[in-house]
Parts: sequence; structure tokens; C-alpha cells
Amino acid sequence: MKRQIITIDEDKCNGCGICVSACHEGAIGMVDGKAKLLREDYCDGLGNCLPACPTGAITFEEREAQAFNKEEVEKNMQTPVSEPAPCGCPGTQAKALRHDMIAPNPGPATAPQSAYAPESQLNQWPVQIKLVPVNAPYFQHANLLVAADCTAFSYGDFHNKFMKNKITLIGCPKLDEGDYAEKLTAILQNNDIKSVTVVRMEVPCCGGIEYAVKNALQNSGKMIPWQVVTISTDGKILED
Repeated sequence: MKRQIITIDEDKCNGCGICVSACHEGAIGMVDGKAKLLREDYCDGLGNCLPACPTGAITFEEREAQAFNKEEVEKNMQTPVSEPAPCGCPGTQAKALRHDMIAPNPGPATAPQSAYAPESQLNQWPVQIKLVPVNAPYFQHANLLVAADCTAFSYGDFHNKFMKNKITLIGCPKLDEGDYAEKLTAILQNNDIKSVTVVRMEVPCCGGIEYAVKNALQNSGKMIPWQVVTISTDGKILED
């Protein structure tokens, strides 16, 4: 039969997973980091997922499709399911981390004090810009750190200097496909972000992450305090 049904532009989809939560019928799921229409017969064509998409990847078209199966949908809605992971992988499911609930590692009884492992300051998971959902609860009232992934390897005290009391997002503009600005804009628009700190390397290609944040701040329409810190390849702060 010919009826109205959703279509998803994979090139525009940023993998945030919001549409999956908005589709109460369970017609949409995440496959390889992209939203997919999994069941035509679960899509009622009413469009609850349409306004939820921050990138405009979802539209409607009239085409040949299976009829809406209300009975099957109602049966499916009675089955408890876990929160969908942003890219279809359980290891990328969004969660906040509470370090005060984790007992510190005292190290071996015979180990000197200097051998004790420093405590992680990571406050959430995942950390990759492309994997994190834009509406994750930990973004509300957060101080945001957007860092090039090499910076944590170059600067020795990265956790305490930059990550402490912040929500951390990392990426590499040279290796990752696409522009981060669209995803970062959605994060800024959908949450009450208190500040943004950008940490980049001195190499020219790392300017892409600074440029993406600058564009996202402008596109968000919000006045949010922000700063850029540049790290040298030998692990020194060049600008602060």
C-alpha cells in the first residue's frame, strides 16, 4: 500500500539517538552509528521523531510500504527494552561516572607513594564527539571540555589540569570524517552549558577542532564563555 512514512538521510544523521527515544512504536534503531528505519510496519507516519532530530535528517515521503501494524506495535511496547546505544554498541551507552563512589586504589603495600596511580577525572562516557548523545543528562549545567585526542598524551597532568569537574569530548579533525560543528551546535542548543574550554595541539590540522567549536558557539545563538589552550608537541602549554 502507498502511505506516508519516514525517510532518514544517513549523511545528515549524527548518531545522537534522539529519534530512537522519540519513536514510541520502536520503528527506528541505531545501526553502525546511524539511525535506521528497522520496521516499516511499526512506523505510524505521525512524525513524533521529526522535531526531535537536531540535524534535519528525518523527513517524510509517500511511497509503497507495509501497512502500520498496530497490534504488533502494542505487543512490542509491552516488552521492556534497554536504553539504545548511540551506535548500536552497548559499550557506547551514555552514563555519568561518580568517582566519589569508587574506592581509591591504594597500590601494592610495598609500593612507594610515587607509584600510586592518579585518579581519573573522567566524568562521563562516551567521550568521542561523534558518539556522545546530544541530550545526555550530564550536559545540563556542565563546563565542557572539547579536546584534540593527542593532547591527553602530550600533556602529562591532563586529567587534573583540564578534565577535572568538566564533561570531556575528544576528537581528531584530521582523522574523523565530517565537521564537528553540527554536533557541537546541537549540544550547545539543547543544554545549559556554562563554559567551553578547547584544548588543541600546536600542529595546524588541530585548528579544525577550534574552528568547529567557534562555529558551534556562533550557530547556537548563546553567549557562553570559552577559551582555547594550545599544547606543544613536547607537552608544554603555549597559550592559556
